[in-house]
Amino acid sequence: MLDSVRRPLRVAALAAGAAALASAAVAAPAGAAPPRSGSDHARTTLPKQIVPVRASHASPRAVGAARPARKPAAASNGIDYHGGPLILGTTNVYYIWYGNWATDAAAQPILTDLANNIGGSPYFNINTSYYNGSNTHVTNAVHYAGATTDNYSQGPVLTDPTVQSVVQAAITSGRLPKDTNGVYFVLTSPDVHEATGFGFVYCGWHTNGTIAGSDIKYSFVGDPATYWMNTCADQTTGPNGGGGGDAMASVVSHELEEAVTDPDLDAWYSNSNGDENADKCAWTFDPTYRSPNGALANMKLGIRDYLIQRNWVNASGGYCALSF
Repeated sequence: MLDSVRRPLRVAALAAGAAALASAAVAAPAGAAPPRSGSDHARTTLPKQIVPVRASHASPRAVGAARPARKPAAASNGIDYHGGPLILGTTNVYYIWYGNWATDAAAQPILTDLANNIGGSPYFNINTSYYNGSNTHVTNAVHYAGATTDNYSQGPVLTDPTVQSVVQAAITSGRLPKDTNGVYFVLTSPDVHEATGFGFVYCGWHTNGTIAGSDIKYSFVGDPATYWMNTCADQTTGPNGGGGGDAMASVVSHELEEAVTDPDLDAWYSNSNGDENADKCAWTFDPTYRSPNGALANMKLGIRDYLIQRNWVNASGGYCALSF
């Protein structure tokens, strides 16, 4: 559990609203896989206020993020391998645009361009320092494989199980293919809440579940533009002029690299506190530069500048970086 003394008082006070949101949530439809137990909860991107100001160090544990205690396979670089699978070869990214995206239309091209250009970049190459039990390394290859929309099928308040229901519906309806080498991102418009704590407990999370008989990896990332720019963004206006979209790009990148190196929550994470690779560098960005609109950025992917959290290099003792 999160150490409550590390939460800012403002965030702690907001936690009382989670119960009210949960009571308004729509239950998962019949046929959905059962929710994961509290000890096997999705891995999260913590709000920046909850992360101690310690560059290159792990953040506090996320709520419910207990891990099975296992002996690491070998001496580590500050992160440990626990025997589980990784996503190998090309990682396919799918977007599910949930809600009413007319409220932040600028976010969609920012995130679509991110998915189209992050593969092959020096930044995503950091993930090639991770490998499975056969010493097969992650490939620096990401393919934006498609998107679909969902007009509030589970209502304006989601829960962890109904996020999975959104993914399940997209796959079983044929709107998106079933892909065990894919990561499905449920991207919610600014008016949508996630009742387990979007904005004050986490900014995004990833996990896996059984959908249509297969192990499917998926993630939740909310648009913080309406309520949560102070907790889930590092600057009010991003390098692409889209506050919500630019902020989401950093969280999507964070969750993508964790979903690749720890897709079933039993591969790469720290024995000391359960942090995955991107968690160890959460909300650290240096070196940065000024983009044309004056906002901070730290990398160019395609034609766009982005400000994206660093990732942990599993080499040379381990360190946070923007490239490898």
